[in-house]
Amino acid sequence: MSLQATASHTVGPFFSIGLTRLAHAEIAGPGVAGERIIIEGRVLDGDGKPVPDALIELWQANSHGKYAHPEDSQEKPVEPGFKGYGRQPSDDTGKFRFTSIKPGPVPGPDGKPQAPHISVSVFARGLQRRLVTRIYFPDEAANASDFALSRVDPARRGTLIAKKAAGEPGLLEWNVILQGAGETVFFDIGL
Repeated sequence: MSLQATASHTVGPFFSIGLTRLAHAEIAGPGVAGERIIIEGRVLDGDGKPVPDALIELWQANSHGKYAHPEDSQEKPVEPGFKGYGRQPSDDTGKFRFTSIKPGPVPGPDGKPQAPHISVSVFARGLQRRLVTRIYFPDEAANASDFALSRVDPARRGTLIAKKAAGEPGLLEWNVILQGAGETVFFDIGL
């Protein structure tokens, strides 16, 4: 028997080979300052069916608005235990779950503070490029003036704002709908 690698442009169905060890759902460890949150959701296709082999990647600032990255030169505190990054595959029902803290505002392209948000990349079968979007927080006054959110059609902004969910303190629901009715807003980042 001879084994061959799948083509380099094929995203799936082989996500677990080589990527499982890179998955982690805890973005902010114990003792990291900030409001504790849980982001839970599902990846759904245009027919509302779960996508069981997607990969969700999150990047965010800490509660002070500083990224855990050497290129963030802001004079804000860095916290041990804050990774600022998470990656999870969706399960058989399309579900994913991350634990973190609510990020603080970071400067936008014009230097003005952006609303607290989490940057998201979605990888899934049939996609040649990752999809890029954001998660914003409910009842956040700064959402009204955020440079990216204000450019989104008001009728579609709700796809970017997580919803408070019952069950656990800090639980937020945010789903990714890849196409069709209720499609999540994705940003063209020019890659």
